[in-house]
Amino acid sequence: MREVRIGKHTVGPGHRPFVIAEMSGNHNGSLDRALAIVDAVAATGAQALKLQTYRADTITIDVDLPAFRISDDHSLWGGENLYRLYEKAHTPWEWHEPIFARAHSLGLTVFSSPFDPTAVSFLESLDAPAYKIASAEIVDLPLIDLCARTGKPLVISTGMATVAEIHAAVSTARAAGNDQLIVLGCTASYPAPPEESNLRGIPLLADAFDVVPGLSDHTMGIGVPVAAVALGACAIEKHVTLARADGGVDSDFSLEPAELSALVTETERAWQALGAPRLGPSESEQEVRRLRRSLYVVEDVAAGDVVTRENVRSIRPAGGLPPVDLETVLGRPFRVAAAKGTPLTWDLV
Repeated sequence: MREVRIGKHTVGPGHRPFVIAEMSGNHNGSLDRALAIVDAVAATGAQALKLQTYRADTITIDVDLPAFRISDDHSLWGGENLYRLYEKAHTPWEWHEPIFARAHSLGLTVFSSPFDPTAVSFLESLDAPAYKIASAEIVDLPLIDLCARTGKPLVISTGMATVAEIHAAVSTARAAGNDQLIVLGCTASYPAPPEESNLRGIPLLADAFDVVPGLSDHTMGIGVPVAAVALGACAIEKHVTLARADGGVDSDFSLEPAELSALVTETERAWQALGAPRLGPSESEQEVRRLRRSLYVVEDVAAGDVVTRENVRSIRPAGGLPPVDLETVLGRPFRVAAAKGTPLTWDLV
């Protein structure tokens, strides 16, 4: 089984799901709120916090042509100019060090999505333990090559990507000498409709590309990630905010802390429930197995009495003949006397 090590955590089928809490722009322009999100994430039991490292002018340019505006019918950001949106959503670079420090102090693994070479250089100065390739950047093969050459694990989201584009991204990382790859199924719409999640593609990611699979999820709630774990997802990424009612660029499809805590609990429970591909009784069932039905003498009988439906019945617990043998023993004489509560065995009749 493939495994990837990020910080102190091993990510793979043999380990509980690696839950990544994405802060994104939910700090709403406040460092204090950003630090409060770090605190809240740490309290949920999630293993990792993720940022996005860009400036508006490293991800786009300040023009207002139609191509640089989000379509008017977009449910969250309709009509927004890209530069203005990224100005509002970005995490200032001077905040990264205090956010990293707070996360480290609380035992959280913290890393980020870089969007250009300057971001990679900056994150290297902070000793980021991994790099996330955002869905829209999966086609930026030079960026993937640069991240891969750091020797750090890569977490690659596949929203919108074709099989050929995923192959190119994975091949680029491996050609750079990096095989520490977690590839996330993703639907890059915000919020994403559950019916477009296509979770049955998660095993395909693992098999087709020989990677550790996971899910970057933008649906509401936690049902989709729990289902993803049942299909083999080893890492789950979800956006998180302190309260959706506070608003913010990503708040509508973000989890609140109590929901993130439930996600951590329920994805681990789903992983524990996977067990092994076998059928049969488990160790924990042995006591109840002892209480299954069997044939018992239910009235005192003497030697020579015959077995009837009144003196032998199928009852709990186990210990006597199987209930199916009742028709076979009916009418046969008892060889010896037997008290009420005696399990019926072949040597009695």
